[in-house]
Amino acid sequence: MNRVVLITGGSSGIGKSIGEFLHHKGFVVYGTSRNPERITNSIFPLLALDVRDTTSIKTAITEIITITGRLDVVINNAGVGITGPLEEIPTEEIKNNFETNLFGPIQVMKAALPQMRAQKSGLIINITSIAGYMGLPYRSVYSASKGALELITEALRMEVKSFGITITNVAPGDFATNIAAGRYHAPVIQGSDYEVVYKRTLQAMNEHVDSGSNPNEMAEEVYQIIQNPNPKIHYKVGVFMQKFSIVLKRILPDKVYEKMLMNHYKI
Repeated sequence: MNRVVLITGGSSGIGKSIGEFLHHKGFVVYGTSRNPERITNSIFPLLALDVRDTTSIKTAITEIITITGRLDVVINNAGVGITGPLEEIPTEEIKNNFETNLFGPIQVMKAALPQMRAQKSGLIINITSIAGYMGLPYRSVYSASKGALELITEALRMEVKSFGITITNVAPGDFATNIAAGRYHAPVIQGSDYEVVYKRTLQAMNEHVDSGSNPNEMAEEVYQIIQNPNPKIHYKVGVFMQKFSIVLKRILPDKVYEKMLMNHYKI
């Protein structure tokens, strides 16, 4: 039986690449978008779903189960970026980021788990970020929301293991997607004490995304995880230095690591 896969945020970027890869491998793929009617080039069905709207989550998952009778894999991919000096990011934007990057995936998992328990099987893959392993300057909120999802996964994985359900994280580095265009940027405020450094950092972050890796690398990694009967808890996908930065954080004294980051960002 072909496995049924749900990918949130499946209309572009990493989610679209994963969906197309799995579709060609014979999986029954359903993606989601807040406005699926605007997407005309998807090779797999797109359902309306906003991860900030619990009703839309339940409706989409119910529709998939009604059509297919099961739900084998959920890939929590929908997310948004956010940048800025913490002091200058509007509180409402901070809350919106956590609603999308943390509480949204939690609600998707809550909606999917009853079906997976009934099947006595299921796999949930949470797309986090290498940025979630460290507090990065001018990306504090993004690092925090993705880091929180990493820890939620660790805990929930133990809670549902006895039901035959596996949960894992995949943390990408910089990939060439449209995430920078959809990211909330706190404006560079003329005369602000943060103006010069934040403006320089923001430009560097956008350049890193533009020159990032091919999102097909993420698709291949996700496929290998699905094929693995005993996935690891954490996966990292990116260039060597991005992954190595996590190792350095473990082994270097805190202030040495902080200095290394400050030198990198020219702070």
